[in-house]
Amino acid sequence: MYKHYYEKELNALHKVNRFRSRNLFHEEDIDFASNDYLGLSANKKNLKKVYKTLKKQKEHSPKASLLVNGYHPIHKKFEKALAKANGFEDGIVIGSGFLANLALIESLVRKKDILLIDEEYHASGVLATKLIESSNIIFFKHNDPEDLQVKIEQLPKYNRIIIAIEGVYSMSGDIAKKEFYDIANEINAILIVDEAHSSGTIGENLLGWYDHFELSIQQNHIKMGTLGKAYGSYGAYILASKHLISYLENRAKSIIYTTAPSLFDIALAYENFKTIQKKKKNIKKRISSFQKNVHKKLKIEASSLIVPIVINDNEKVMTIQKELLKKGYLIGAIRQPTVQKAIIRLILKIDNKNKDLEKVLDIIKEQI
Repeated sequence: MYKHYYEKELNALHKVNRFRSRNLFHEEDIDFASNDYLGLSANKKNLKKVYKTLKKQKEHSPKASLLVNGYHPIHKKFEKALAKANGFEDGIVIGSGFLANLALIESLVRKKDILLIDEEYHASGVLATKLIESSNIIFFKHNDPEDLQVKIEQLPKYNRIIIAIEGVYSMSGDIAKKEFYDIANEINAILIVDEAHSSGTIGENLLGWYDHFELSIQQNHIKMGTLGKAYGSYGAYILASKHLISYLENRAKSIIYTTAPSLFDIALAYENFKTIQKKKKNIKKRISSFQKNVHKKLKIEASSLIVPIVINDNEKVMTIQKELLKKGYLIGAIRQPTVQKAIIRLILKIDNKNKDLEKVLDIIKEQI
């Protein structure tokens, strides 16, 4: 009975070309699909450094939650380095970006608070809103400060406002507008910026959205970022004022009730973070070169390393993906419900060669 029920639903997904599955790809395939923006997942030099570091430790796993005895000097060292580089008072590591969004939204939005959240905010943040009263949540139009302002002006009585945006949006590649910072400061709202796709990819120092607009960090600002993208590892972090980090330690369930992040992953992210800072000048040149190539071939202005190409046809995006894969290139074919209209999601992974990017762009141009 249950098998039949689920099979029926799976068959329906097949019919509309929305069925998904895990796939193993050949190592020879050239990756223009993953979020390993800077190619640090293949950096063997840093891998060896981390192995040597962990070998010297008494334990190589965290053993417990951060609040029992899972907190390790490796965690603390990374938190302090990130906070200092980004201009925040304090930081805390957490198992994943998904858990970080759950921690922030579920714990910060209290009775009579209002959460104003971008309608294209990550699914983890949207899921977190299901854990709080619906009357506390308002979605505003994507990357639209004017709509946010209108909704603020129409608010009933509230205790506090919390605004949630992404530095770079994962599907559109949009950079959030600076006006969100101005609005938050004007009304003293807490501003959460999910920097999963902006840390390591934008900004003068490749530190993300706050860095991109050269914004000064204040007590009402929060930065959340992941380690599984530009930082070439796994896990996440939250940067904020000391009292907000302390508050999360005491109220955020996905921090309190989960095992502390892997020591190996945190140590690896730290090594990769140092590499980015050391080589930021060359990285920025490479990013600029790739973005210019996209404009030259497809007339698309890429402001980040995410290039969405709207196809609006589920079958066609899969066909384009298969055609590129035949030639040894892997790109993303993104369908509903992740996006409203099917897209080719091209990632400008800067460890690839310019000639390979040009070939991919030429093939896409022929197909669309």
